[in-house]
Amino acid sequence: MVAIAIVYFSGQGHTHQMAAALAQGVEAAGGTPHLLRITGEQIVNGRWQDDSTLATLKAADGIAFGSPTYMGGVAGQFKCFLDAASETWFHQGWKDKIAGGFTHSSSPSGDKQGTLLYLAINAAQHGMLWVGAAEMTNPESGVNRLGSFMGVMGNSDLDMSGAAPKVDPGDLESAQRYGQRLVTIAQKVA
Repeated sequence: MVAIAIVYFSGQGHTHQMAAALAQGVEAAGGTPHLLRITGEQIVNGRWQDDSTLATLKAADGIAFGSPTYMGGVAGQFKCFLDAASETWFHQGWKDKIAGGFTHSSSPSGDKQGTLLYLAINAAQHGMLWVGAAEMTNPESGVNRLGSFMGVMGNSDLDMSGAAPKVDPGDLESAQRYGQRLVTIAQKVA
């Protein structure tokens, strides 16, 4: 059975909802998802630390990287995780695994493409095989409503009221389909 690790940071809960939808897609395709949420508590003296997360990532057949887009790039907490993975890079621990990415922000553009490109570059440096979203934009269902093929994008209106985060159903469906695609490609690569 294909295992897909979904490693992500979520500041307000939107990216978490997308990660959960991606995990549902992995399960629907017969894979095993591993949700690994990066938290600020894992960062000690500016360095991210969590050996169990790294062990899960090493054992997975593929990794989906997720971060909200803050100021045109990944969240600082997620960057700390990626920097800590340099030891994995040095030993080529993720080489030939499939990789993908997803992001969320409060504006339709929000420079989310920059976040996905950063995640893809990181995957390439690790020798991973990047998998795009490959869903045509569908105005009726909302699937890929933001027109992203590099990975999955979501956006929700900025809400500072403290209300529960809401992610567009089309963005969640896009994430589910992406989870299915990651399993399908991982099976082909294996």
